Amino acid sequence: MIKPGFNKMEARFLLTSDDGCPRYALRLMEFGPEGHTSYHCHKEEHEMFFLEGKGIVVGEGKKEVPVHAGDALFILPNEYHQIKNSGNDILKMICTVPIFPGQTGKGTTPCE
Repeated sequence: MIKPGFNKMEARFLLTSDDGCPRYALRLMEFGPEGHTSYHCHKEEHEMFFLEGKGIVVGEGKKEVPVHAGDALFILPNEYHQIKNSGNDILKMICTVPIFPGQTGKGTTPCE
């Protein structure tokens, strides 16, 4: 199921607490052409590395940062952000997020 505001994207959970990872989860995310997340925030930080394609990461204040294969980006906890595919091909990235106590790493904790 795709969350509201998310479009043409898939997430695979490569490593989570289910795999014995106690502190960080590793995800593979793919965005089709015109694919995007919502403009959202959560309590977890993000470390992102872009593998294929080109896109735009919209940060705090709606500042747009272009990204391409080979780029790495850090999103602070509680920082609003959005990921968009700006190309005609797949935008593919890996992403790590911390696993908070009692969680699995398959979701995030929304900002209050």
